[in-house]
Amino acid sequence: MPSIKPVSDLRNYTEVLRGLAVGNPVFLTKNGRGKYVILEMEDYEKTQASIRLMSELAKGKKAGDEKGWESIESVEAALGIQ
Repeated sequence: MPSIKPVSDLRNYTEVLRGLAVGNPVFLTKNGRGKYVILEMEDYEKTQASIRLMSELAKGKKAGDEKGWESIESVEAALGIQ
């Protein structure tokens, strides 16, 4: 269950942080609308790593579409795993 609190609750930030756990961020609202998210550092790092991975995969797909794709045989030969 997500933890949703008004941003004004940060006056007592220890109480807000108490609801924080890996995989369970705290969502803060301002004027009844979502505004901020507080994450455990581990979750933040996983998210950043996922974004970097997706960016690299998109670059690879774009290069393959523009320059052509290698066959699996040529990749295996280049890696020496035939």
